Amino acid sequence: MKKRMLLAALLSLLLLAGCAGQEEHVVEESDVTEKKLQIGMSFDSFVIERWQRDRDVFVSTAKEMGAEVNVQNANGNIEEQIAQIEYFIDKKMDVIVIICIDSNGLSSVVQKAKNAGIKVIAYDRLIKNADVDLYISFDNEMVGEMMAEGIVSGGGDIESVLMLCGPLADNNVSLVEKGFRRVMRRHHIEIIDTMHADGWKAELGAAYIYEHADMVDKADAIMCGNDDIATAVVRALAERRLAGKVGVVGQDADLAACQRIVQGTQIMTVYKPVEKLAQKAAECAIALGEGREVDAEDVIDDGSYKVPYMTLEPVSIYKDNMDEVIIGSGFHLKEDVYLNMPGREPERTDAASDADDAKERGE
Repeated sequence: MKKRMLLAALLSLLLLAGCAGQEEHVVEESDVTEKKLQIGMSFDSFVIERWQRDRDVFVSTAKEMGAEVNVQNANGNIEEQIAQIEYFIDKKMDVIVIICIDSNGLSSVVQKAKNAGIKVIAYDRLIKNADVDLYISFDNEMVGEMMAEGIVSGGGDIESVLMLCGPLADNNVSLVEKGFRRVMRRHHIEIIDTMHADGWKAELGAAYIYEHADMVDKADAIMCGNDDIATAVVRALAERRLAGKVGVVGQDADLAACQRIVQGTQIMTVYKPVEKLAQKAAECAIALGEGREVDAEDVIDDGSYKVPYMTLEPVSIYKDNMDEVIIGSGFHLKEDVYLNMPGREPERTDAASDADDAKERGE
């Protein structure tokens, strides 16, 4: 009897040990969850229309590839952007992507991130003296050249122009100016004045038109640093009955700019296929985060270091290629671009047509 009781106790212990071992194994399996790559993304602000597109495409591409993206908005405040990058460092992000506010204001915090083993990408705007792992943008000197060629080819006798640019804190601004001035010199066109809108504030462009009527009267055309500034400038020109008489160019292919181009109050804009840029940047961020090399075809001098540089080509947009490039790519809808054209009714969608057909059939 004692032997049977001892045997039963022994079997019970073995069964319990087996169950415990099984339970421990399950816990171990649940702990071995694959860690997703973590990307921190700090934006200058979302005042400029295109940044929302960049954000959405970058985030969706990264998520499709299995990464998580933490997006922060610095609202144009450099101290806030530094704090956001430090937050990403504390969170041990694998990669930090920065759309910088001030090209000269982030070198120290970028170095802090790199010292922590975090890869850093300068997105669209170069960060000076920072030795980032990748700078990806459009060819900004080409953007300036395209804007200048737009003025030259816009018709009429162009002798003098105004430049109402973005802030010099944005490194792209000086590159765009360089390309623009080169073409102006080639065609012997005088640049009678240059203004820089601090923080890309479009209202400063309008203020210039109001406060410098003498300069505006001398100008045959106005180069605006982006389409947001161009919007404010054209409105101010309209108040003086000069909209369409003084040629205006911009960049970014904002919807309002595309509408003005088909209406005739803006000569052209420079379209940057931001979907391609954002997709490529997301792919590069994941590659760098996984310890792989990225195939940057060039290098650029950031003031202290030669950093890998990846470029995409922009496209000049005029009235005659609006449908093919902007509408054909789906960047803007045709009914939106032509919304303000006199006597033009918005085109009906297929869904609306089907609904009307069904109504006529009494369905």
